[in-house]
Amino acid sequence: MDDIDRALVALLQQDATRAYAALGQAVGLSAGAAHDRVRKLRERGVIRRTTVDADPAALGRGVLAYVMVEASSWMGDSAAAFAALPEIQEAHVIAGSASVLVKVRTGSTEALQGVLRRIYEIDGVTGTSATVVLETFFERPVDPGAPSPPDGTSGV
Repeated sequence: MDDIDRALVALLQQDATRAYAALGQAVGLSAGAAHDRVRKLRERGVIRRTTVDADPAALGRGVLAYVMVEASSWMGDSAAAFAALPEIQEAHVIAGSASVLVKVRTGSTEALQGVLRRIYEIDGVTGTSATVVLETFFERPVDPGAPSPPDGTSGV
């Protein structure tokens, strides 16, 4: 990716409805050239999808929890079981005392309890530890302009 690609990704993260003419003008390209760049970014998987950022509370999903899932066996093959629970927004195989970390959004703590029960039904799950979020200060997308440190560290 070059600087123009990074700038296009940053602009689209701010507003994915921008016209190609506006994108091109912002980065010094024609509308057609901007369209071609965006198409190639999609083909390469840099842009995975175009979406709307909706307010979860306004949609009745105001309870956010992160759940550490403990297991008796390798959970790397269980993606479909976690994906089958629509309240789970993200699921990650992790290193450490737990095997999987999931991000869950529900409308109530009672609904969260129901999700935890269904997680226990997944083969191999032996325990969960949920952390309920009280307030979110901010969420941010990946900054396409921030270079990764050469040694692979977080740079912090």
